[in-house]
Amino acid sequence: MSDDSYVFEGPADEPPPPARDNNPPQTVSELSFALKRTLEDRFGHVRLRGEISKVNHHASGHVYLTLKDDKAAIDGVIWKGSVRGLGVRPESGLEVIVTGKITSYPARSSYQIVIETMEAAGAGALLAQLERLKAKLAGEGLFEPGRKKPIPTFPAVVGVITSPTGAVIRDILHRIAERWPCRVIVWPVVVQGDAACGQVSAAIRGFDAMTRDGPVPRPDILIVARGGGSVEDLWCFNDEGLARTVAAASIPIISAVGHETDTTLIDFVSDRRAPTPTGAAEIATPVLADLRYAVADLDRRLARAGGRILEDRRTRLRAAARGLPARPEDVLALPQQRLDHAGSRLASGLTKNVALHERKLVGVTGRLSPALLDRAMERRRDRLESVSTRLGSGLIANVKAHEHRLLRALARLSPEPLHRRLDQRAARLEAVGGRLVALPRRLERDEARLAALARALSGLNPKTPKPGFARVESEDGVMIAAAGALHDGQAVRLVFADGSKGAHIDGDGASPPARPKPSPAPKPRTPPPGQGDLF
Repeated sequence: MSDDSYVFEGPADEPPPPARDNNPPQTVSELSFALKRTLEDRFGHVRLRGEISKVNHHASGHVYLTLKDDKAAIDGVIWKGSVRGLGVRPESGLEVIVTGKITSYPARSSYQIVIETMEAAGAGALLAQLERLKAKLAGEGLFEPGRKKPIPTFPAVVGVITSPTGAVIRDILHRIAERWPCRVIVWPVVVQGDAACGQVSAAIRGFDAMTRDGPVPRPDILIVARGGGSVEDLWCFNDEGLARTVAAASIPIISAVGHETDTTLIDFVSDRRAPTPTGAAEIATPVLADLRYAVADLDRRLARAGGRILEDRRTRLRAAARGLPARPEDVLALPQQRLDHAGSRLASGLTKNVALHERKLVGVTGRLSPALLDRAMERRRDRLESVSTRLGSGLIANVKAHEHRLLRALARLSPEPLHRRLDQRAARLEAVGGRLVALPRRLERDEARLAALARALSGLNPKTPKPGFARVESEDGVMIAAAGALHDGQAVRLVFADGSKGAHIDGDGASPPARPKPSPAPKPRTPPPGQGDLF
């Protein structure tokens, strides 16, 4: 056999090699991540409209929710970095339009939408959300009139927070310039869109952080102003964070957002609401011309009142002078002379008083010589030593007396009496325990005796009919146990074991009385003998 025709054959029992599989199996993870990539590639940018439910603000900052309509629902997640940039706050029951991408969560084999932007679906949803937010802030007391700050009457610096390019700032500046010459500081912000609420809040906090003596003076009052617009255009002024910033500001704030019919959330938390931006300028500043006229009028009234008072005082003085007996100088001459004499005597009296007190001081100083002081101190020292000696002996005697009392009390508190009482109580307890051991046997005897008495009682019970006996009862069911309780003709009932029968009482219970025999007819009387018949 040639080499070309040689074929190697293995063992007869070796299995053939496995066939190649055109559809190899995948792991669950491979399939899940493949579906995840497919969803993200196919639905990388979607825009959904639905109602929010099951909102969960996680401690990590992420928000988990569910979007639903009348036929389906989808889970959604908003990462922490996107929560602050949302147009509305996610709340259950709010209809919104969201933008994001569809992805899957392989650990649960579910798909979800990662939300990047969110906006209210319409004016109705916005107003419903606004009403819920108003109720929440009102419950916290942010709308109470008692917490609103008074508007200053004569502001020196007015702060305005508005757009620098609109007609609103021109109207405010023109109106303030006409009415009141003061300094106006404008903080430019955007007044529409997602960034508006953040910029307005930052402006309020910035004005609030200024000081009176700083490079930019702190305003006495703030005006937050914007022109009219739709509900969506003014929605940034309904932000909860902006409302809380306005309520927490220490500077009085006037809100002038929109026209007179427009109402936003900061209108309720601000210290004053103006119907228009121009009206806000009029509320914040007085009219200088009116003040000048009022001051001039008051000045004229003051001059006239002062003139009238002087004339009245002058008239009264002339009348008093006419009532004097002489000239005023003559009336005052005598009191003035008396005053001069008293003044001259006062000087000499003061000199004598000083001399007298000086002599008394010298006498007291002589008595206070050092020798006298030493003797007095020596006497006081001796008294102190004697008192100290008596105090020490008294304390020692007191300590000894209390020690003696303590020893007697300790002697009375020896443990022997206590042990004797304990032994007596233990003996009594053992005796009682012995009696308690015999108690079950006594209870058994009493129980057997009680059972026998119960059987005897049931056998002697007159209410239970027995063969050969009957129970006598009155018509109203009362049992009669004695013959003396019955009377002739009384209706009774005899109760047997198988029924009852009625009966009447006849006689006294002995042998029945014999009926009286009829009396015989009277015999005819025979005439006495010897007497004849008249007929």
